[in-house]
This record gives sequence, C-alpha cells and structure tokens, in this order.
Amino acid sequence: MSNWVFKEKCVATFANTLNPTPFGAFDTDVDFQTDADSMVTFVKRKLGDDILSVELTKKQVWACFEEAFFQYGQIVNEYQARSQISTFLGTSTGSLSGSEQKYPRDTLEFLIRQAEPYAFEASIGGSYNSISGSITLEPGRQDYDLYDELKDEGGNLLFSSSLNKNNTRMKIQEVFHFNPQAAYRFFDTTSAINYLNNEFSFESFTPETIFYVLPVFEDILRAGQMNVSHRVRRSNYYYKVIGTKIRIFPMPTGDQTNRNLWVRVGFAPDPLDPPFADDTIFGVSNLSNVPFGDLEYSRVNSIGRQWVRQYTLALSTELLGHVRSKFSTMPIPNNTVQLDGSTLVTQGRDDKKALNGKLREMLESLTYDKIIEMNATKAENIQRQLKTVPILNGRAITMG
Repeated sequence: MSNWVFKEKCVATFANTLNPTPFGAFDTDVDFQTDADSMVTFVKRKLGDDILSVELTKKQVWACFEEAFFQYGQIVNEYQARSQISTFLGTSTGSLSGSEQKYPRDTLEFLIRQAEPYAFEASIGGSYNSISGSITLEPGRQDYDLYDELKDEGGNLLFSSSLNKNNTRMKIQEVFHFNPQAAYRFFDTTSAINYLNNEFSFESFTPETIFYVLPVFEDILRAGQMNVSHRVRRSNYYYKVIGTKIRIFPMPTGDQTNRNLWVRVGFAPDPLDPPFADDTIFGVSNLSNVPFGDLEYSRVNSIGRQWVRQYTLALSTELLGHVRSKFSTMPIPNNTVQLDGSTLVTQGRDDKKALNGKLREMLESLTYDKIIEMNATKAENIQRQLKTVPILNGRAITMG
C-alpha cells in the first residue's frame, strides 16, 4: 500500500495552518486549536496508523472534527429550544448567537397570547378593537342590512371603518335590543316575592328583601342570574341575524320613529397587521429562528468533548472508507489486495447513528418538563422514606 501513503512535507499545527477547516467557525478557539492537533493523532492511531497507512490528511481530520462539533451543537440546541420555545416565541431573533449559553426566565406570554382570541370573542379583552354603530329603525320594517345600514355617529358605514382594513366580514358581538331593567343588588332573588318582581316588573324593594354578607363570587353569580332572568322573563325584544341582515322583534311601530338600534361589532383581524405596534410578529416564530448560534468549544465539558472525539472518529472512518472505495483492489507484486472501503463506510455510519441516538436519548431525559417530573418523583420518594424514620423525643424532622 506504499502508493497510498500520504507523507506531509512539513510538520504543521492547526494554529499555523491557513484555513485549517472548511468553515472556520472555531478556528480562533484556543481549546479547539489544541484538541485539533491531538485529534489527528487520536484518529490515525485508532485507524491503525502505526501499522497501516491511513490515507487521511490533517485537514481532512480537522474537517471531521469541525463537523462533529457542529453536529453536537445542533442536537444540543435543538433540545434546548424544545425546552424554551414558548418563552422565546415573539422575542427578537437578534444576531442568532449568545442565547444558547443562557438560561432564560420563563414567562406566560405564550399562554396569554393563545388566550387573547377567546377573550376577544367573549368581549372581555383581547388585542383587537371593536366598534359600535347604529341603525335607524323605521315603522313597519323588521329587516335591516348590517353591511349597508350600520353606521357610526358620523354617518359612516362601519363596514368601511379603518378597523376593517381588509374588508373582512363583520362579527356581531352584541345587539342592544332589550328593555332597560331596574338594577337589583344584594338581595335574595329566589324568594317568592322577588320571583313576582321578576315576573311582573315590580321595581321596588319588598319587606322580604334580605341582605347577606357573602363572598364576592356570590354577587357575581347573582348578577348574572338577574341579567339572564330579565332578558328571558321580562323582555319581548328579540332579534335574529341571517347572513348580512338582522331581523328585529317586535316590529317597530310609529312611536319608535328615529329610534336607533345600537350594535357592537368586530372584524376578522389580520394576524400579521394588528391595530397596534407589535414587534413580536417579526420575532421568533419557530425552531428555525430561535436566537441560537454555535456552541463555544471552550465551554463544553468533558462529557461533550468525549462525544465529539468519538463522532470525529466515526466521520473519519467513513471518510477513509470513501477514499479506499475508489478502487476495490490494489495490485501488489504477484497478487492483489482487497481494500476494506465499504466496510469502513458501514462502520462509520453505524457509529454515527449510535452516537446520535445516545446523545438524543440523554437530552430527551433532561428537557425541562422531564426534570420537573424527576424532581416530583424524588420529592415523593423522600417523603415516603421519611415516614419510616422514628421521631425521637417528640422532635419533628424538618427540611429546608
């Protein structure tokens, strides 16, 4: 195999070699420089260099070393992003470096943002605005077109409002079409007398009115009960929305001339153009723009560096196999030698697959949700063990 032996003309180190790696991402890292020179010796000896010729140059081994650390960083960052993606969503993408070395504080912004559409639909909040307008009722007419007749105080059609930039459909949120009701506060709505109040519109307090000191939620529930009761029991006002039209019950009469029917509507929001300045739309949206850069080799501990060594060896084994696979045999005096290129390629790929699987399995067990589960199990086990410890002289065992 003497024709395959590669002899370097001079002893070159990583630090004094021009462009030693394809991307140069870690070339200035002192620890990477030192380990790169040792990596050449490690790889070649593992591949039998003291006995056989290993047809790999230093730059080829260094390229494998760089790729191995890229692979390690990609897998670690992927699992780190899985643990933190809800916190990073909407934040600035920045320069895509630096955040991989940080442990950010968790926030509830993701949950709040997910809840906002429901708050908007329920008319209790959200990030989008609604607007009120009115329709002038006409005697003897029940049907009105919301898109053509619903106007604001200035007489402008609500459908043409600046809030409706994309001419989307209107969403009816509330129609103010019911009798004004008297406000009852803090009295027993379930008494016989007050049932008569609800039924026959008695508007004054009665001797049976009873005042209680109750939790606030009781007042909230009672207020809701009264509101629904008033609308169902005491009002004959009703409406029905069909397509773009609203039908009013009862039919407006002459004494309702110039009476306005008020309606509050919202518009289907544009998710990329809200009615307020929102830089989070241009922030982190998925795994591809989480602000993670390359890991710093000097900050990686011995666990990570050993994985990188083994992966560099696997890559080098595969590369050597490709080199030797160029020819299946090699002539020697009076015979030929069968080369082991395909075997080395298979071995290198199998080693890479095993290393990737091992690292992913370890990281999978260390995502933040798994850590919470482990700590909860640990706390339960500690409590279970403490139950078996006798308490001497009445002294309790305390923790923390």
